[in-house]
Amino acid sequence: MGLINAIINNISLGFQNEEISTATLLSVLVVVGVLALYEFIVYQVVLHRSLYNKAFNISIAVLPFFISTIILCLQSNLVITLGTIGALAIIRFRTAVKDPVDLIFILWAIHIGITCGCQLYEMAIVTSVIATIVLVILNRTNMGGNKSHILVVHCKTAEAEHIITSLLEKYTKKYRTKSRNYTEKGMDFVFEIVTKNVGILTEKMEGSEYVERFSLMEYDSDDII
Repeated sequence: MGLINAIINNISLGFQNEEISTATLLSVLVVVGVLALYEFIVYQVVLHRSLYNKAFNISIAVLPFFISTIILCLQSNLVITLGTIGALAIIRFRTAVKDPVDLIFILWAIHIGITCGCQLYEMAIVTSVIATIVLVILNRTNMGGNKSHILVVHCKTAEAEHIITSLLEKYTKKYRTKSRNYTEKGMDFVFEIVTKNVGILTEKMEGSEYVERFSLMEYDSDDII
């Protein structure tokens, strides 16, 4: 029992010798505010996608403030530490994350809060800068130089699908039929295609007598459909 009591006393003393000063609190919040604003700009400008969510961006910018102050409290008192852990254990988040990249920004916000709360400012700044460089490079990199497109074709004859797929086999690297819609006025086909030269495919589609009209849209498969 003596050993256990000694361990408990050492832990308690370790948590009770810290007092959060106003200067420490302000310095932590200032650095957190700068890095949170930096992350907000990175999410909005550098990785601005078609499904940009402003509410989510605001959330990840405000989150580090709460985390950093929680970390400061955890360093000051053992009772607060145990109470905070118990309170956080019952929190459940029901909002689904639609994009895996958003998980990176959530973890980034948590990292800013924890590192700044521990007053490891250099680690927070360096990690944020390096993470930005890696995200920009990977986001701008297009492996193979191929772009994905959605091709929507409307035609009237039943033989059109065979003609269209023949064109796609010849002038695209790969394609996939997403949907077929048959009506009294004709047929609508939706294809997901990957091609290097959109101009040639467009010319062939325009010159086909089986194609009444079509539309071609470039898209990021991670954000749409």
